[in-house]
Amino acid sequence: MALNFTDLPGLYAHDFDTVIDVRSPAEFAEDHLPGAINFPVLDNEERARVGTIYVQESPFLARKLGAALVFRNAANHIEHSLAHHEGGWKPLVYCWRGGQRSGSFTWMLQQIGWRAEVVKGGYRTYRRLVNRFLYQDPLPHRLIALDGYTGTAKTDLLVHLNRRGVQVLDLEGLANHRGSLLGEMPGGQPSQKAFESTLAAALCGLDPARPVVVEAESSKIGTLILPPSLWTALRNAPRIQVQASIKARTAYLVNAYDDILSDADRLRDRLSPLRFHRGHEVVDGWLSLIDAGDKQALTQALMEQHYDPSYAKSSRARRAEVVAQVDAATLDDAGQKDTAARIERILDQL
Repeated sequence: MALNFTDLPGLYAHDFDTVIDVRSPAEFAEDHLPGAINFPVLDNEERARVGTIYVQESPFLARKLGAALVFRNAANHIEHSLAHHEGGWKPLVYCWRGGQRSGSFTWMLQQIGWRAEVVKGGYRTYRRLVNRFLYQDPLPHRLIALDGYTGTAKTDLLVHLNRRGVQVLDLEGLANHRGSLLGEMPGGQPSQKAFESTLAAALCGLDPARPVVVEAESSKIGTLILPPSLWTALRNAPRIQVQASIKARTAYLVNAYDDILSDADRLRDRLSPLRFHRGHEVVDGWLSLIDAGDKQALTQALMEQHYDPSYAKSSRARRAEVVAQVDAATLDDAGQKDTAARIERILDQL
């Protein structure tokens, strides 16, 4: 009998040794259960072929071909990728809707003697649980937002806080984006569904009885949208504001964004559209600094003429309480460690 999971924390708390996704590689690439491994019983081309036959010719012919392909591919996985498992191995298997693909594969594993089970409803059940957790239910965690102008090393401060045992949620890390106009990261961003999967898993791994520090963000990080439960909680979260001089922030950003600042063509492409917001004279000044290779002057100009005004405008619209301000004298590693220690002491008093 397929296992019926009724809530997301319950699914994440399973006691199986391995989670196996038998969907096609394309389905798996878009999204999957965190930690799952992909052993497709139909590859992308085979799945498309079976689906075409089902629609255009005959459901019976499609199922007959599908069965042959599924068992052939499953046998190959068992003979090679899974051959090292001992008799007590306990895998949890799912496909798109807990149907023939996962059912057939699980049956084969059980016949060998492995303690395999299948997820009732498959990936569709999982997505319904994620959707309910992020889009319908109120977030059970108490968030503390780490706020401050661009360049105050908030993301790095989360790392130092985490090392000190503070619960943190790194949204930019999960989104693989630095959360700004120039924030693209190598590898690109995950799909919205994959982002929600990792986000939900991270939240379920945090203790609701303890505060969670998260960087103050807008409702979008790059192209990804923060789900309603998280965005509502973040918007209303009390804030600890990190402050630093323009000199310190410039030095930090020149180092942190060196990959982008070193790519003149990419910079021009990203900054030129801001003519409509900042004016031709301002943007032409930035482009001149790019041509001169003056990273420090460009970084300071971008903060003073774009990022800081944008932050000040958005701050005026916020209603969340600022519970503390922390002045960072420097934003090098030593300065970040000192700032993180002071933030931890503030958290202990909240």
